[in-house]
Amino acid sequence: MGDLDQNEVEVPRFFVCPISLEMMKDPVTLSTGITYDRDSIENWLFSRKNDVCPVTKQVVVDIELTPNHTLRRLIQSWCTLNASSGVERFPTPRPPISKTQIIKLLKDSKSPHHQIKSLNRLKSIVLESEKNKRLMESVGAADYLSTIISSSMMTSSSQQVFTGAEETALCVLYHLKLSPTGLKSLFGKTGDFVETLTRVIQRADGYESHAYAVMLLKSMFEVAEPMQVTSLNPKFFTELVRILIDQISQKATKATLKLLISVCPWGRNRIKAVEAGVVPVLIEALLESSEKRVSEMITMVLVQVCQSADGRAEVVKHGGGLAVVSRMIFGVSPVASERAVRILHSVTMFSGNTRVLQEMLELGVVEKLLLVLQVDCGRKMKEKAMEILKIHSRVWNKSPCITYNLI
Repeated sequence: MGDLDQNEVEVPRFFVCPISLEMMKDPVTLSTGITYDRDSIENWLFSRKNDVCPVTKQVVVDIELTPNHTLRRLIQSWCTLNASSGVERFPTPRPPISKTQIIKLLKDSKSPHHQIKSLNRLKSIVLESEKNKRLMESVGAADYLSTIISSSMMTSSSQQVFTGAEETALCVLYHLKLSPTGLKSLFGKTGDFVETLTRVIQRADGYESHAYAVMLLKSMFEVAEPMQVTSLNPKFFTELVRILIDQISQKATKATLKLLISVCPWGRNRIKAVEAGVVPVLIEALLESSEKRVSEMITMVLVQVCQSADGRAEVVKHGGGLAVVSRMIFGVSPVASERAVRILHSVTMFSGNTRVLQEMLELGVVEKLLLVLQVDCGRKMKEKAMEILKIHSRVWNKSPCITYNLI
């Protein structure tokens, strides 16, 4: 309000926003009948993710905000009348996007003549604000977008390309950041949307489309039902492994690892992942990884796949498997150390043949396990290390590499 002297001019009470307690620049009325300044109520509802009216405490069902043009004009007129007291007149705000406009754009996005233009406009709208994301979700944008993506992937031909229109639709769908309810609905909207996104990963040329597809899958499986997780196609895991191999982006890699962590414990998924070749890829990634969080996620996936005989066999078969897992103990973080001991526990308890036990001696793994017992670390980690040493102490005590009796 510029250099307004509060002692000379008193702002009318109904010009003041109930949230910011400042004069409203762009008054809008909520479905509960209370008027707020647009920035304040949008921040309350969309950035801070509240779902009630700050004044009435009623649940906000309709998130569309209605511009209070009459009040805005009154405020602007009052500012003009009090200009001599240092009151600055607020400019007329740019009209926000409306439900009607979004619905028209969504309908046009299905028309070959208007598709690209409409999708690009939807992309700019969704990237503009949290409010626009929620508004688009409320009018069923996910339905339109998922249908556009699925229609291009319906053919089983691997020659079917993922075009610019579908790429933009996927970009918009990902950036919608759908609510849990919206994510759950994707599973059943257009047949098997998981299969659709799997085909996108397989066929898309741009690395962004791969990343959006896997990150959207990660979000979907965070809210999925058990039946949806246990019925995954082996191709799903093949494409996830390919993303890890291609290393298209750090975001895609992290999303893929999180996705594997969430789905591997269910049904035969860990076996499907192993058959897709995930173990050697993870071990190679662990050898190259320089980021703590990535290393922690990789070790978690290995913990899960090592609960299957095939997974343990792959770790043992890999020339650097036991070595790189052993290197994680006290090498990255307490979390990675604990998970590395869990992996070794699975291997030695169920796949600890003579060759494996000898390799663990030669690599210094046994000494690492002894060190675990001596330093300050988690109780469960110590218990697993102690159990490994107890079970195989007879074998290891015979070795000239061990100069004192194990437990």
